[in-house]
Amino acid sequence: MADTEAAASRPHDTREAVLFGGVYGSVLACSMVAALTQYGHTSRNSRRYDAAWLLVTALASALAHGYAHYIAERAPHRRWDALRTLADEWPLVAAVLPTAVILAGAGWGWWPPNGVEYPAFALNITLLFTLGLVTARWSHRSWATAIGIGAGDAMLGVVVVVANAVIK
Repeated sequence: MADTEAAASRPHDTREAVLFGGVYGSVLACSMVAALTQYGHTSRNSRRYDAAWLLVTALASALAHGYAHYIAERAPHRRWDALRTLADEWPLVAAVLPTAVILAGAGWGWWPPNGVEYPAFALNITLLFTLGLVTARWSHRSWATAIGIGAGDAMLGVVVVVANAVIK
């Protein structure tokens, strides 16, 4: 009984939160970029719009996920537990920030807005690979296993890119 109470009251492991939020955020960023560029809108205004929608979607996803964790825990809650649970979702939002900067940068004229989805896809696939590799190494897995896990994570992004190409 005491073990159950201790497990229910302990916050999620930081490494677990970074992996989950990072993977979820990177796949979300890939999916949003694919969806928002589906119709070929590549003006500077549309890229700023895409960046804003990516951030709104990431924040909404983090809130929904944090809220789901909060209500799923059947233990009694203390006063600030809801805010702490929501704050634990920061890795998801952090994972979409590089993509939001790429899109916003195209909107602000830092680079051409046409074709910016390809660097965004490459960035997110690289992030997915890195998250898998680093997390596996944190778990003391061999380099070969860690590379395989990183490649498996990266395949999540590749699936989104391939689906985007097929659906277009």
